[in-house]
Amino acid sequence: MNRELQALLDACVDAVIIIDHRGIIDTFNLTACRMFDYTAEAALGRNISMLMPPPDQGQHDQYLKRYLDTGEAHVIGIGREVVALRRDGSQFPASLTLGRIDGGEQPRFVGFLHDLSARRAQEEQRRTAEEATREARERLMHVARLSTLGELTTGLAHEINQPLTAITMYAQAAERIAAQQAPDLGEIASALRQISAQSLRAGGIIERLRSLVRNRETREDLLNFNAVVRELAVLVEADARINGVQMVIDLSPDLPRVLGDSIQLQQVMLNLVRNAIEAVQGEGWDRQVLLRTARAGGGIEMSVSDLGPGLDPAIRGRLFEAFATTKPDGTGLGLAISRSIVDSHGGQLAWRPNEPRGSCFYFFLPAASGVTL
Repeated sequence: MNRELQALLDACVDAVIIIDHRGIIDTFNLTACRMFDYTAEAALGRNISMLMPPPDQGQHDQYLKRYLDTGEAHVIGIGREVVALRRDGSQFPASLTLGRIDGGEQPRFVGFLHDLSARRAQEEQRRTAEEATREARERLMHVARLSTLGELTTGLAHEINQPLTAITMYAQAAERIAAQQAPDLGEIASALRQISAQSLRAGGIIERLRSLVRNRETREDLLNFNAVVRELAVLVEADARINGVQMVIDLSPDLPRVLGDSIQLQQVMLNLVRNAIEAVQGEGWDRQVLLRTARAGGGIEMSVSDLGPGLDPAIRGRLFEAFATTKPDGTGLGLAISRSIVDSHGGQLAWRPNEPRGSCFYFFLPAASGVTL
């Protein structure tokens, strides 16, 4: 090989290796020397299979013979990713492109290899960073959910106490009836049915709390969104009653299904409802909050409206930024986390003035299909 051609090959940023029809190396450029840690002298005259880990190492000559006998190409002219073998036995990923060189009695073959180690390392770093970001985001959402539920403590205690009180009363009544000389078994059976119904009611509230409190992996389910709202209603309605607020729930009957994580979407609704309840606590405001679902172009809209004073103009431009808040003891994370959750579901969370006054926070979710509920 003349000096000009060798200099050209050595200037290539990729490894360039030329072999004969037997798989013997007759050209090994400078990048190949660096990549595989062989000198050109040590590589020339040896079988190319020395640069391959098992099982390719033991099968390469058969691949080459089959191609020469049949002309059937599996790699030549196509290119693929392979695993290559350095002199010290370490392996690395590489992109391989092969071509055939004609003109002599027997064909020769040229291979171009690009080391993918740096790219794979970057991809792994990116995956690791994305996973760490996802885990941090989920932990933050969990903490925010616990914080919001902590604010509902009074209402939740009252909601659970009601069925527990009823259970006690029915149990005492059944005990009195049973102590009579001629107990009415029908009344005792009726009291037991009431005890069972009230215990199921309390159990349902506790199970809903457990679902919201539990820290778990994000899920994607096909959701009946109105059912998701109804599951949350028992918690938000209890909080509204304790705060003297009328909760009005208006659910459209013909919503398409959506894909999403019901717990995360309930966290968004819980944040919006809590903000609305706080907004109407001042003197002179109508203590009513409207929670509504409706069809919207290509999906659904869920909105929470209040009749409070509306948003402070100073905060409107930073409404969904982290730590932006007008509350003296607020963290400013609720709306930021809520927007992040809605964004991850392919939707949008926004605000608009309510009519005749107050605020309306709403989010859009795209339909998963054309199926209606």
